[in-house]
Parts: sequence; C-alpha cells; structure tokens
Amino acid sequence: MERSGVNGKIFITGTAGFIGFHLATLLLDEGLEVVGYDGMTDYYDPQLKRRRHQNLLQNARFSAVEAMLEDRQAFDAAVDSFVPDVIVHLAGQAGVRYSLEAPESYVQSNVIGSFHVLEAARRHAVRHLLIASTSSVYGANGAMPFRETDKADLQVSFYGATKKAVEAMAHSYAHLWDIPTTMFRFFTVYGPWGRPDMALFKFVDAILAGRPIDVYNEGMLSRDFTYVGDLARAVRLLIDVPPVRPLSANDIKDGDSLSPVAPYRVVNIGAGQPVPLLDFVKAVENAVRKRAQHNLLPMQSGDVVNTWAECSLLAKLTGYQPQTSLDQGVAKFVTWYRGYYAR
Repeated sequence: MERSGVNGKIFITGTAGFIGFHLATLLLDEGLEVVGYDGMTDYYDPQLKRRRHQNLLQNARFSAVEAMLEDRQAFDAAVDSFVPDVIVHLAGQAGVRYSLEAPESYVQSNVIGSFHVLEAARRHAVRHLLIASTSSVYGANGAMPFRETDKADLQVSFYGATKKAVEAMAHSYAHLWDIPTTMFRFFTVYGPWGRPDMALFKFVDAILAGRPIDVYNEGMLSRDFTYVGDLARAVRLLIDVPPVRPLSANDIKDGDSLSPVAPYRVVNIGAGQPVPLLDFVKAVENAVRKRAQHNLLPMQSGDVVNTWAECSLLAKLTGYQPQTSLDQGVAKFVTWYRGYYAR
C-alpha cells in the first residue's frame, strides 16, 4: 500500500507508561517532535513512570504534560497548544484482573478519556489517529488464530468491554468526521521497563526473592507474547499508513479490516505464535538462572485460556514482522530488571 512519511508533530497519551515510553523513544530517535500526556496514577509504582519520563525529557524535542485524560480542560489545553499532526492514544486503565476490583476507573479512563481524545482529533483534523486496543476484545471467540475480521462481541472481562466500546466510538467518529483512524490490538506485551502487574515482572521478582510464582489454570494457558521493541516499531510503521475511506465494499481486499463506510481499520500486533505458559516460565528460569517454585491456581475470572494473533494484515500494510525471539526478549527484560533494581 502507498505510504506517507511522517515529518510533523506527534501527540502521545501514556508516554510515562510502558508502551508509550518505548514508542516515544523511537520517534525521538528519528528526530520527530513529541508531546507526551500522562496522569501518573498509582495503579502501579508512579516512580517507575516518572523515571521513564525523566529519560524522555533528556531529549529537547520531547515535552511532557502531567494530567488525567478525564480532565477535559487540561487535555484540550495540551492538545490545542501543540496542534499535532498525529495523535497516538495509548493511555488508559490496563489490566484484566484489576477490572474486577475497580471497574469505574475503566469507564472514566478508557471510555470518557478516549472520548476527549476523539474530540481533539476531530477538532484538529489530524492526519492520522491511532488508538490502542487489546487482544482481550476477542473474549470468548474460540476461532484461532484471532483475525481482525472476526466478530468480537463476546468480551469476558470488563477491561476488554471498555476497549471494544472505544473501538465502536472511534469508528463512528471516523465515519462522521472523516478522521483516518487505526485501532491496534496488542497481544501480551513484555520487555524492559515493563509493568509490575504483568506476569514477566512478577515472575522475575518472585524467583529472585525465592518466592513461589502464581501459575493460573495450573499452567494450562498459552499467550502470544510480543516484545515491546517489535510492537513500537509496528506502531511507528502504521503511523505512515492512514486508512482511506473506500469507494465501495468491493474495493476492500480479502483479509483487510478496513471499514466499508469509514477511513477506519483494526490491526493485530503480536508475534503470531502462541507460547504455552509453562514454556514461558522456563524461558524466565533460564534467563535468571534459577528454578521457580509453582503455586498452581485455578483460572482467573475474566481471563481467557489462549491468545494467538493472525498478523498478515500488519505485514501487508507495513512489510514488517516481529523479530525478537522469546528467549531474547525475556533476557533483555531480566538485564534491565537487575540493573534498575540492583539485583
């Protein structure tokens, strides 16, 4: 497909977060101007978030705004003063398990906060709006691998439900206001500077401390693990491929999730290879050079047994496929973890 290079200003929500930090770093390394917006919530250690922003602020082309997405006045002021060419919306309340405890925070951040982003994109007629979704929207879909063209109406977590709501909202805005919009569905992202609530962080932390690791569904799970550097590269390349409203449904190629009525597309970003959870644990054990004690637990409410991304659309659009093996990615995380926590 025809691509248009980005040489403008990029506004990213969630730059103090795991994925936003890596994407902003990549864009800054290319010489682009980036404004980051983040609320620094205490869902996990705010100091880790501040350290990410401190690293980004070493680059003169980066500036940061600390405020909540739900704060319409603060968000509008940040966007309006920057006048971005592209908005990448990564901020939001993450986590399947936490959505059982604090569902309202998901409505406030993921739904209301995303509405503010959509309004900003409409107001500034951005060249491309890119929004993070999740593999959790596939929910109870039993067909593997997950394809962007699959029907995804059976979410089993409230987190996944709020993300599907954002997809629907974004499609309506793309249709009504002709905003080129790409939704990307992430699959179990891991790597350096990762979140403490994610399995890899918890496993490494527990093994090094001599504590048992919690293994849900007694290990009978598999995940499509995606290295964060590969994911950031994929998002960067997708920035250059804004969807175009088709003249008719006949113009949409097989396998393309492009909407027949809007410049709107959904793209999976994953490694395209499911890994059994116990194989993932072995990779962690190899990287830390220590065996784990297993605390076998039943299936967690709201979770799914397997995820597996069909990623041919990403390859067709960008020519890119994830490059990092699981062993390489886990080893990079462990190196970062030992350095950051002096362990």
